[in-house]
Amino acid sequence: MFDQKRLGEIQKKEKHWKEETLPGWIQNHPERRSDFHTSSNIHIKRLYTPEDIKTVDYVNDLGFPGEYPFTRGLHATMYRGRLWTMRQFSGYGTAQQTNKRFKYLLKEGETGLSIAFDYPTILGLDSDHPMSLGEVGKCGVAVSSLQDMEVLFNGIPLDKVTTSMTINGPATMLLAMYVAIGDMQRVPRKKLGGTTQNDMLKEFHAQKLCIFPPEPSVKLVTDIVEYCTKHLPRWNPISISGYHIREAGSNAVQELAFTLADGIAYVESAIERGLKVDEFAPRLSFFFAAHNNFLEEIAKFRAARRLWAEIMKERFKAKNPRSLWMRMHIQTSGCTLTATQPINNVIRVAFQSLAAVLGGTQSLHTNSFDEALALPSEDAVRVALRTQQIIAHESGVTDTIDPFAGSYCIETLTDEMEERAIKYIDKIDSLGGVISGIEKGFFQKEIADSAYKYQKNVENKERTLVGINEYTVKKDWVPIKLLRIKHQAEKEQIDALQKLKKKRNDKKVKQVLSRLHKAAEHDENLMPTIVQAVKSYATLGEICDVLRNVFGEYKEQITI
Repeated sequence: MFDQKRLGEIQKKEKHWKEETLPGWIQNHPERRSDFHTSSNIHIKRLYTPEDIKTVDYVNDLGFPGEYPFTRGLHATMYRGRLWTMRQFSGYGTAQQTNKRFKYLLKEGETGLSIAFDYPTILGLDSDHPMSLGEVGKCGVAVSSLQDMEVLFNGIPLDKVTTSMTINGPATMLLAMYVAIGDMQRVPRKKLGGTTQNDMLKEFHAQKLCIFPPEPSVKLVTDIVEYCTKHLPRWNPISISGYHIREAGSNAVQELAFTLADGIAYVESAIERGLKVDEFAPRLSFFFAAHNNFLEEIAKFRAARRLWAEIMKERFKAKNPRSLWMRMHIQTSGCTLTATQPINNVIRVAFQSLAAVLGGTQSLHTNSFDEALALPSEDAVRVALRTQQIIAHESGVTDTIDPFAGSYCIETLTDEMEERAIKYIDKIDSLGGVISGIEKGFFQKEIADSAYKYQKNVENKERTLVGINEYTVKKDWVPIKLLRIKHQAEKEQIDALQKLKKKRNDKKVKQVLSRLHKAAEHDENLMPTIVQAVKSYATLGEICDVLRNVFGEYKEQITI
């Protein structure tokens, strides 16, 4: 990309700088430490020059936005034409309480809904299950039946919003409920837009909220992919999620590599089902975290887009350009937020959000500054949303496409991220793929080792965390009233569920659950039967229990 003669001149100038200019400065102003590196242990040079990117081929490695390899963005005009979808991850207490928060956020300028579910719902348990006691509505909204979903979307037309649902093990049931609500509102299924996270593989090596063993879990994921391909053309059937991998303790390279490896496994499963890659690949989506290392995060998002395009083109022979797209949702990092000096989190979230935008995201969630203490309050969530809006409308970074492209540092980091991720993917292939890697404990050990190293660096003060190991205060100040979920919400939820069970047609429920059992035994696509089941007001727990009887429950094997 550079003239060799000019490169030679730059090399001579750099040599002079290192020998004549630099030593005196270092003697008078010693550098803060002997080595600078990213969270993925990528060495950061003192200075980057054209020499560092002399092998970059602009057309093949960067290209133009909207064209392969999509390093510079998926859309030809990016944010000059359309801003990213502004989502705020929301859900707590009862469906009625969360419906109120949804409407508040839409009024404040949110452009897409994103549902947080409570632990019982995530684990496929009804709110009145003994294991649910004390957890109903605490970390998200409680949804046990179609009745809850009706309340959740009361007054919200599904043809006017897109909805992201962070749900995995019971994703088939929650998507079925959403389809049922669409039918009630007379919205054609082809107009339903949104995303089911539906990424079970990352659960086994990161979030650990598993119901069924790996193989039947991937079968259910593929059921949704096949169903959406045929019936819900605007729905993203999977959000292949690196976010939880990162929150579990991985570094940026591991997050990138493990996420793409999971994506490869899902594509392979859908092809084995008999789907053609260009039928379903355009609707695959991804979900990453944005952390504090600003430059590394921008490079990660750019490398992710380019590497996925290469994988889809070379490995899976996709022909449709949209099959090569990595459409990504990014969330600022919950695990970087601190309970001490929580107002500092506003600054962390702003920089993380800016990295996501400079990295070319299609959708963004900004964490609230009080989330290390409680679920977001209305004041805090408004500040989080305003962070996105200020970046969009006041910062100027949306006026040009991929403004960091050509940076000697950013392009070097982008290449390094890609190269390291490829090595990890090759290693996973050699283990026999993702499921085999899970069974051998590969992912779990890699993430645990990374998390341990990070924590040791914090404790040794090799990594500075403002307000934690440096710049601490004796008396902290929490500037807002925290949101507390009252026990009354759990009681109201359980009472409503038990009333539903008394008034519904039990005979109809038993019949459809029996059909579901047979369909699961015969390895059929379960989505059509589950839609029938939720419409009969079979509960989430009842449907999951049928599948537990057929598939069994997952028990993690401890490897040493």
